[in-house]
Amino acid sequence: QVRLVESGGGPVQAGGSLRLSCVVSGNIFKANLMGWYRQAPGKDRELVAQITYKGTPEYADAVKGRFTITRDNAKNAVYLVMNDLKIEDTGAYYCKADLVVGTYPYLTEEDDSWGQGTQVTVSS
Repeated sequence: QVRLVESGGGPVQAGGSLRLSCVVSGNIFKANLMGWYRQAPGKDRELVAQITYKGTPEYADAVKGRFTITRDNAKNAVYLVMNDLKIEDTGAYYCKADLVVGTYPYLTEEDDSWGQGTQVTVSS
């Protein structure tokens, strides 16, 4: 059973910072692309940032220069440091990972594995 568990969300004032964490547990052989998405009330879920296994990041234009995504492959974890938070950053933040699960050589790919989300609320 694979689980993605996010933590680190909460209320914060505009201009403040938060650090989100996501840890993948279970019989994981490898986590490939990992990323963070967010969903504001009444809006579609959108990509915030993602990072390849080798550490190449990609950011949505709205968060470039303010958010930093990193990962720890040994821990099957991905992190999102969010600085200079704005009210429009409010939403539920979800971790997503493309996984290879099982024990070699009995491996299967499980793309688009999602966590349950952690709420970020930015107030003025």
